[in-house]
Amino acid sequence: MGTSIETLTNETVELLQQLIRNQCVNEGTPESGHEDSNAILLRDELDGLGVDFEMIEVLPGRSSLVARYSGTDADAPDLCLMGHTDVVPVSPDGWNNDPFGGELITDSNGVSEVWGRGAVDMLNLTASMAVAFREIVRSGKRYPGDIIYFAVADEEAGGIYGAKPIVEDYWDLVRCDYVLTEYGGTPSFGRDGTSVLMTTGEKQSAGRRLTIHGTPGHGSMPYATDNALIKAAEIVARLKAFDVAPNLDEMFADRVKALGLDEATENRLLDPAQIDDALAQLPPGLARNLHSCCHMSFSPNMLRSGDKFNTVPDKATLSVDIRILPGETQDDVDKYLAEIIGPELLPSVDITRVFDEMPDGTPFSSTETPMWDAIGDSVRVAYPDAKVIPSLVTGGTDARFFRRRGVEAYGAGLLSNKVPLAEFLNRFHGHNERIDTESLQLTTQLWLDICERLWK
Repeated sequence: MGTSIETLTNETVELLQQLIRNQCVNEGTPESGHEDSNAILLRDELDGLGVDFEMIEVLPGRSSLVARYSGTDADAPDLCLMGHTDVVPVSPDGWNNDPFGGELITDSNGVSEVWGRGAVDMLNLTASMAVAFREIVRSGKRYPGDIIYFAVADEEAGGIYGAKPIVEDYWDLVRCDYVLTEYGGTPSFGRDGTSVLMTTGEKQSAGRRLTIHGTPGHGSMPYATDNALIKAAEIVARLKAFDVAPNLDEMFADRVKALGLDEATENRLLDPAQIDDALAQLPPGLARNLHSCCHMSFSPNMLRSGDKFNTVPDKATLSVDIRILPGETQDDVDKYLAEIIGPELLPSVDITRVFDEMPDGTPFSSTETPMWDAIGDSVRVAYPDAKVIPSLVTGGTDARFFRRRGVEAYGAGLLSNKVPLAEFLNRFHGHNERIDTESLQLTTQLWLDICERLWK
């Protein structure tokens, strides 16, 4: 390739800044997102290179971009680099800098970082993929397989207006054998050397909406009323107190051992009788991640009730974000919910499944593939002694739509050692989201290295 990695990194930084400034905020409604602005920006970055691309508008303003650079061998495997273009909402008062400023700021330790919503999740990957894809095309380098760049809308609200309909209805445009997307590439430095986590699977969403019924009455006489909100509050308290037994399988053990913790902490985290106490001693971001990696999780996130200040509500609606591990089922969720709600409240509750779209037991992508080997070899360009560890991501990604078609999909990327894992995890959907430029350089180079090694 003719362009230096320093120049390519600058291109990634500048593109990331523009993607952040476009403010493609997805609030989960059909009219939010406005991903057109990022899709058009990325289209313009590729325009004039002679590469085929398509803009797919599932809803007005909700466009995704697909570009395909043809390979030389129709029988060779094709690779899709997939990044989403939407971001989650922000609470600006919690930020030290403008969440949509896309500023490049150097801290007191000399670390330069791009600040803004989406810098971590996942516009850094979307930008670096675009820069690597463009560099391959403009260099004239041809690989045996096709390379597809897929900048997709609506990932942050389940892919309903993005990857899901595109994979289902426009498969010929995104057809591939491998997908690289979020999230992976966090290095840890422990007793056994360097470990880098790459995602091979994800928890499945099993959200539920609970409609809790009561009896209306006058708010001035609350004694012994059948208040739906009070019932809902009791259910919330029971959800918080409920504890599912941990699933401490081999993948979880490998994840724990890759974190560089002391041996005593490792042993406690792998002991069902001690894991709760061990998690309580870890930094909150790391503890939350590890807990979710080995538990079915219940998070009551939205509660609506009543329509008048002085009326006892006869209905409350509680939305619960539930995530299940591979091997767990939707029926398991319903069994646990019945236990949590309890026999005295259950007759008052209607339960509706939300985001029940994936088959139970959705498999992990295989690590016995040329792509997994290419990822490992490419990581070791930057970290020569690194072991690449397959891992689980606790949130949903658009990779699941490709896995349903039998495509091997991996969460990838490559981060520097500038930010501890616990701190990095706190930046997902959090305040002061930012990414350092060294990580942008490592990730941009990673995509180029993977292409060199996949079809060698």
